[in-house]
Amino acid sequence: MVGQKSMRDSAEMLAELLRGRGWRVVFAESCTGGLVSSVMTMVAGVSDVMCGSTVVYRVETKAEWLGISRGILDDPGPVSEIVARQMAEGVLKKTPEATVSASVTGHVGPFAPEEQDGLVFIGVAGRDQKTQVFEHRLSPTPDDANEAELQALRISRQEKVAMLVLDELREFIASSRA
Repeated sequence: MVGQKSMRDSAEMLAELLRGRGWRVVFAESCTGGLVSSVMTMVAGVSDVMCGSTVVYRVETKAEWLGISRGILDDPGPVSEIVARQMAEGVLKKTPEATVSASVTGHVGPFAPEEQDGLVFIGVAGRDQKTQVFEHRLSPTPDDANEAELQALRISRQEKVAMLVLDELREFIASSRA
């Protein structure tokens, strides 16, 4: 699978960068369902730089596990810049050994509200650093797609988003002060 190979390569580059900095990472994932952490664990010896991950797929889980405000989860909602920010900051706060965190929330479809179809927010937080949130918009779901095409699109989008998380995190670390 070409997609997994490139994700694994990206994970290996991230692990090398983390090792070089002496940093450790923790993840909070929603729409990727743990794919980012799964790819990271394909890297041999990654336990020296990866603390763990939490999959907070549902709204209540985001509130209970990461302390995201229920008011914010209602408005603007779970697919938003503020939720990505609070997810990244919340998981970092709950993981004292981590130096940096990344979060992802979005709607990879199908059956997303039109304004949220393919909308993704990635949060990256670091100790004593300003949290950054990156917004991405994936290509829209075709109106005429059949069930098999919709499932394939969902998987493709999850893989794309996982790569985006790894890439945004790597860029954040590379541009951070040591």
